[in-house]
Amino acid sequence: MKVFSFHLANCGIITALGALVRPPTSDTIPGLMHAECMIPMTLGRPVALPSRYRPHQIAVFACWDSEGAIDEFLDRSKLGMELAKGWHVRMEFLRRWGSISELNALLTAEVDHDERCPVVAVTLARLKLSQAFRFVRWGKPVEEQVRDNPATTISLAAMRPMRTLSTFSIWNTQKAMTDMVNGRLDGRLGNRHAKAMQERNRKDFHHEFTTLRFRPISEHGIWQDKDRYLP
Repeated sequence: MKVFSFHLANCGIITALGALVRPPTSDTIPGLMHAECMIPMTLGRPVALPSRYRPHQIAVFACWDSEGAIDEFLDRSKLGMELAKGWHVRMEFLRRWGSISELNALLTAEVDHDERCPVVAVTLARLKLSQAFRFVRWGKPVEEQVRDNPATTISLAAMRPMRTLSTFSIWNTQKAMTDMVNGRLDGRLGNRHAKAMQERNRKDFHHEFTTLRFRPISEHGIWQDKDRYLP
């Protein structure tokens, strides 16, 4: 069974930049099917603010042919050993919206999931640089909405300059996440995400975009002094 993982680690600027320039591939790492290496960002902070970016950290979203391949990567590869000092979650694919060419062949049949159970949400986009200002205008309010939602246990953004953008969040329940996505939250700002999606449908911000939903399998390690993010 294919297994997905999302890793966070304090690895230092040199290691982070090396992963951005030469990310691991299926040719270099046994059992790896695809990986996206990115720099984490703090949700909701202005894009011009240096504290938004964490260049000494690394975020890696990856697909594997087995959990054993993840273990071997963390035990034996240089980047993997740095990631092993941080935290990661292992996940089973549930559902997707949109499309990213590198992932299309890796996403199997969709799976039903109890709306009362936890989910992990990952978005991945290839930004149109000409639409960057529009994207920031519509995206920042949504970032704040996700960041401040009490149903999330962790939420962040990530990027690989200049076109790849991602978000990652863990939700206490699938229902809490879909309520946010569909604008079913209380208050006048509860429909921020729904309005941003309407604007994207009117004129796309991206060359490619996908929203992925996963069932968490397990979590490992420590991140920001916490060893538990799964509900």
